[in-house]
This record gives sequence, structure tokens and C-alpha cells, in this order.
Amino acid sequence: MVRRIVSISGSSGKARNYTSAMQESLASTAIRTPADAKAAAERLRAAVHSVIVGQDRVIDEVMIALACGGHALIEGVPGLAKTLLVSTLARSMSLGFARIQFTPDLMPSDMTGTEVIEEDRSTGTRRLRFVPGPIFANVILADEINRTPPKTQSALLEAMQERQVTVGGVNHQLPEPFFVLATQNPIEQEGTYPLPEAQLDRFMLQIMIGYPTADEEAEIVRRTTGATPRAPERILSAEDVRAMQALVREVPVADHVVRYALRLVRATRQDAETVAAGNRLRVMEYVSWGAGPRASQFLVLAAKARALLAGNPTATPDDVRAVAKPVLRHRIQLNFNAQADRVGVDQVIDELLREIRVEDSSAPGAKELERLMKPSGS
Repeated sequence: MVRRIVSISGSSGKARNYTSAMQESLASTAIRTPADAKAAAERLRAAVHSVIVGQDRVIDEVMIALACGGHALIEGVPGLAKTLLVSTLARSMSLGFARIQFTPDLMPSDMTGTEVIEEDRSTGTRRLRFVPGPIFANVILADEINRTPPKTQSALLEAMQERQVTVGGVNHQLPEPFFVLATQNPIEQEGTYPLPEAQLDRFMLQIMIGYPTADEEAEIVRRTTGATPRAPERILSAEDVRAMQALVREVPVADHVVRYALRLVRATRQDAETVAAGNRLRVMEYVSWGAGPRASQFLVLAAKARALLAGNPTATPDDVRAVAKPVLRHRIQLNFNAQADRVGVDQVIDELLREIRVEDSSAPGAKELERLMKPSGS
């Protein structure tokens, strides 16, 4: 890894810009088609599985977030290899990795960096120099993000949304690609600071990680109590990741697929228009607040990424259904009725997927897909 620092000083000598980037490969990326993306995803998945046992769904969902350039919130009890999964992915993609352990006494400057006074011994002049913090990496593991106060959480929010941090009134750009993969423990809530809805909405996916099966746990014990495991093979470069992100945006989506995603999201809202039209589903009695437009954007984008990583030329309603839970579960707020009836948010989403049907698009949909798949200029 090579870091490059560029400082543009004004009259006061204050650093105006800071960039940190991975060393660029001299060769151009080999990811240009869905087939290339599928092959790269399979190699990356194999590299991760050389360290991580099982958790196929979790790995696929994290890869979807990375392919979209989005952030993910990983929730699970301690000991399920959340940290190991993120660090293994970072090493497999030859990306800079930094782990930030969030604690109640963590200050924003501990994460973003700070300005120090630097003296020129030859002239005796002093100036402020910015010393970057651990946030200046490609993959950030925000470990137990709900254990830090809102002041520090807000500093991370700027980094996630704007891809920059502000220190001393100066904006410092973060490296590209940039991902925040945060972890959260659902058991211990004492002494924690729940993330506000505005910050939760910035996470593209909320990924739930569960216990391994008996066979998987036996394999975990064999691997971790034997010889020191080897490091995962490096599969992708930073340029490959950027090429894959650009390719995701080019995946075509038919209008009926977009409308299906919109209907799923809009069904979670109890606005006056929906209630007046009589389209309010019974399961919405458990919902106090639904998902916003950002959910619609991420639902379609995640579906495109899933299709691309599978080598498919276009996204389908099946792709939308597959990513509905990680996209929606942290954007739907349940009410007291749900607590009383012991109804979880995943159950609400399951009911939505059963009730909301895909529009009949046999004839027009086929023509539209044919038009989308036709090479440009033909």
C-alpha cells in the first residue's frame, strides 16, 4: 500500500486538502462485462471462504454493498467473526483497512485526525499540519458503533455521506473507494447510544449474522485450533472495485421491475393518499414509520449489483425480493402493537413480499427487455 499526501497551503500555511489513495495498477482493469464481474465475485468469495466458514448470505450481501459503493451495518452477537469477515474482505481486495473501536470516550479527532503545530527550526516559523486519523482508509470497520456518543457518530456521518471530514474548518477528502462496515451487538444495550434514524438511513444494508450450523462450527474449531491459517489471496485491486461500481450503474432495469421496487417501499408508508385509496395492508397496523425514497434507490441499486455479481445482464424482480430485507429492515419502525404481538420487522417484510405482486408484463416487458439488451448502435 502506498499513501500519497498532497498539501495545498494558503497564506496561513494551513493544509487545504488531503488525499490518500492505494497504489494504482499499471494495467487496466479486467472487469468490463457481467461475465467478468461474476468471475471476479467467485474468486473473491473463494478467497474469503479460505478464512471464513459458512455465512454465504452475509458474504454475498457485503459484496453487494461494496459493489454499489454503499455502507453496511452488520448486526450479530459476539464471536461470529464480524471483524474477521471485514478484514478478510479488505485484504482480498488489496484495500487499505482500519479498525476503529467505538467507546464512550472516543472523540471525533481520534477518528478523523487533528492539527498539530509544526515548527521550522531553520526559520523559527510555526504552522498547523493536519495529521490524518484512521478514517483515511478504504475499508473502515466501525466496531460497536452504538457505543460512542452522538458527537462522534455525527463525524462518521459526514464521512459516510460526503466522503470527507472537516477539521479546523478545512475539508479533507477521503480515499476512493471508501466503505464503512459498522458492527452492532443486539444483546447489550446498557451504556449504548442508539443510532438516530438519519444515520441508519445512510447505511445501504443492514446485514444480520447468525450462529453457524453444527458442521460449520466444527470446521471453525478445526481451523482456529490448528496451524496458523494463511492470509487470503489478493483478488481485486482498487481499480477493479471502481470498475465494478461503474458497471453496476450500467445494468439495465425494466420499468416493471422499478415499479415493483417502488410499490414495495411505498407500501410501508401510511400516508393519507394510501389510506384514502384503500391500499393499506393489514400488516401495516404494526408499522409506525415507513421507508423513504432512499430505500427505493438502494433497492434498485442492490438488485442491479446482485444481478451483476451473478453474471446476469439485467435485474429482475427476484433480485429485488432477494435484497428487500437488508435494504428495508432498518428503515421500518414498528409500533407497540408489534411488540405486543411479538412481530419482527422481517415478518413485516415477508408479508409485504407475499402481498405485493409484480405487474403483468408479459408482452410489453419482453419488448422492453429486448430493447434494453440490444447493443448500442445496432
